[in-house]
Amino acid sequence: MNYNINQRLEQIKIENYIWIIYLIIIGLSYYANYFEKDYFINKNVESKEKYRKINAIIFSALIIIYGYFENDAIKSYISNKDDKYNKLILIASTAILISGFIFLYIIIDDSNLETEIAFN
Repeated sequence: MNYNINQRLEQIKIENYIWIIYLIIIGLSYYANYFEKDYFINKNVESKEKYRKINAIIFSALIIIYGYFENDAIKSYISNKDDKYNKLILIASTAILISGFIFLYIIIDDSNLETEIAFN
């Protein structure tokens, strides 16, 4: 039982670091919006590319974070396959990871900024 508590405390420690990364991502998202706005108002192509690069960085970081939670969900599911909540968490984590890859693809492929991409 002590092992599980220590393991969970280590997970919480890592999650606290992830919250700090989320705060940085929110700041970067706000900064990226400045460039997006400049592009639409002034047709500044440099701003469009800065917006796209910042968003690519944001979603690359998010995929790493989502991958961490996916890995954790897989481990939990493997250790207790009979728990319906572990199965649901695995399904949800997988869906979020897939959405991160889809958003990153859109950011890289949509050079015209036709699609609104938001960190959710």
